[in-house]
Amino acid sequence: QGTMSFLKLAHKSLAAPAANPVTQLYRSVNKELSRVLVMYDLDMELPEARQAIRSHFDRYAHIKDERVVSMLVAKGYIDLEETLLQHKQRSHMQRTLSGHIDMEGARRKSVTGKSTIADQFARA
Repeated sequence: QGTMSFLKLAHKSLAAPAANPVTQLYRSVNKELSRVLVMYDLDMELPEARQAIRSHFDRYAHIKDERVVSMLVAKGYIDLEETLLQHKQRSHMQRTLSGHIDMEGARRKSVTGKSTIADQFARA
């Protein structure tokens, strides 16, 4: 029963004509945010999580093309649906909400011009 309501969330909101679909998505995400924090057992205060969500929306505030905005809104609803259906792992949500991407692992595997044969062998 509860899962069906999540699945219908995107269809319902996209079907209803809204004056501003971005605002509608933002409200939908904020409405579900406390549930997401509990589901994924995240140690983050609600205002801090809301600020992280706000920063994601602000990242695309400069886009004015209606087709691109429509695509981003659809992608936002898909991400919300996947989150509510727990298709993501806890670490994915932590990274999304904290905005921190650890590149140490990626740098560890990079080969530079100064890499020795032993470094290249250890990389594998």
